Amino acid sequence: MKILVGEDDTRIAEVLASSLGRSGFEVHRESDGETIWFRADTEDFDAIILDLGLPQMDGLTVLKRWRQAGVLTPVLILTARGQWEERVEGIEAGADDYVVKPFHALEIVARMRALIRRSKGMASSRIPFGKYEMDMRTMQVTEDGNPIDLTPQEFRLMAYLLHNRGRVVSQLEITEHIYRQDFERESNAVEVLVARLRKRLGRDVVKTRRGFGYMLGADY
Repeated sequence: MKILVGEDDTRIAEVLASSLGRSGFEVHRESDGETIWFRADTEDFDAIILDLGLPQMDGLTVLKRWRQAGVLTPVLILTARGQWEERVEGIEAGADDYVVKPFHALEIVARMRALIRRSKGMASSRIPFGKYEMDMRTMQVTEDGNPIDLTPQEFRLMAYLLHNRGRVVSQLEITEHIYRQDFERESNAVEVLVARLRKRLGRDVVKTRRGFGYMLGADY
């Protein structure tokens, strides 16, 4: 899942990026309000972490502009302890959740998972598909209860297809959500990744729509 983090405190941003990255998220960081506003206005993210005290454009203004422009990406705001007025303003402006600083990174990870599940209409961290089940909390896929060893990229691809069940996702969309911007990849990287996933889970799990992209098979 692709996460945008807007935080100007380098230490906090690094802690968030590290914890979210280890938990299977694809993390993109920005440190000023204008840049994070532009990126979420022009790119697709699964969720956003937004500090309200950003330079150039404060987080509350950024959030209001997104919602006015129809950007519905789930947003978790970060606020200073005791600033309850900020939390109220943030929720009224369209935030989906908030966390008070200082916080534990694992709490952010859990809240991100919950936000994304809710935005996709999924109440549980366990997502069944056919004889398989994906647990977003433990980052494990099982077949009839038996664990399947997937690489991080294979897991991310399967998770993205599941969260977009019922529609075709293009190669470009998969590339943006699976790989870091600075990750060197071959032009056929997505095809290779899909082939590996089919080898582990079966050819019928991922269907190809030629000229359009990929989607889950009808039975999943």
